Amino acid sequence: MNGDQSPGSPLDLSDREQAVLMDPIDHERCRYPYCIVWTPIPVLTWIFPFLGHMGICTSNGVIRDFAGPYFVSEDLMAFGNPTKYWQLSPKKALNGQAGWDTAVAEASEIYKKRMHIIFYDNCHSHVATALNIMNYGGCKNWNMVKLAFYMIPYSKYVSFGSFLKTWLPFLIIATFICILAAKI
Repeated sequence: MNGDQSPGSPLDLSDREQAVLMDPIDHERCRYPYCIVWTPIPVLTWIFPFLGHMGICTSNGVIRDFAGPYFVSEDLMAFGNPTKYWQLSPKKALNGQAGWDTAVAEASEIYKKRMHIIFYDNCHSHVATALNIMNYGGCKNWNMVKLAFYMIPYSKYVSFGSFLKTWLPFLIIATFICILAAKI
């Protein structure tokens, strides 16, 4: 990966070429250029806070996510606005910005023809397909499990409220279970 220590290594915005390619992240408008975005899925995320819904953004920050059978949404994530994001480097995509956008569009076209299967061919698979098409970081073996695990250390929460939206239901359920277990 070009000498980087990880796929989530910080962007070098002192690099003039890369800084020019990067539009700023805009949380209010939900624009996340070159990002993988994540949002909780009610009930599922309450029990397993590391599982959620994922999308990938174009170079100008438009979110694309495999939201259901034969449907890839644009700028309207299936379970609400992103609560976490992981910004990647366009330099690690084959053909840079153009390669990134082409791969996101191609993966979206592929998934518009697919049935959504929650534990097999899902939103994570859509993102992995885009990364494989663009040969991100010289890697063509991105998959849903790898992405789920990489989101844990490399992503950032959009806000403290987003952190609470992700973790508070789990903490309430865990506390309730602990209280019940202590009474038994």
